[in-house]
Amino acid sequence: MLEKKYLFSITGDKTVERIVDDENIHLNHIVLVKGTGLPEHYSNSNVYMIIVRGRMTLKLNEQGPRSYTEGNIISIPYGTKMNVYNQDEEVLEFFVVKSPNPKDYKEKE
Repeated sequence: MLEKKYLFSITGDKTVERIVDDENIHLNHIVLVKGTGLPEHYSNSNVYMIIVRGRMTLKLNEQGPRSYTEGNIISIPYGTKMNVYNQDEEVLEFFVVKSPNPKDYKEKE
């Protein structure tokens, strides 16, 4: 078998799960209910957030908050301060792709 299958949870509860962590990418699956978010942090690679359900409120560096809905893919460069949260009634579900994998990221000189 050439392919490898990965599973992720189908849930309406707050979830943060690592799906893939290999030499190519780091892939997380995240579900946030109203009033929850991720701790403020800095991106440790090139980050792509793929929103599959709900509305994400995203604050980057010193910008004001912006909202993105399902069907959007948000690209965030390395070293960006990030605040991600769900202010809406609907559950927010998204995938985070980091490429290259942060353990292999090399800053540009």
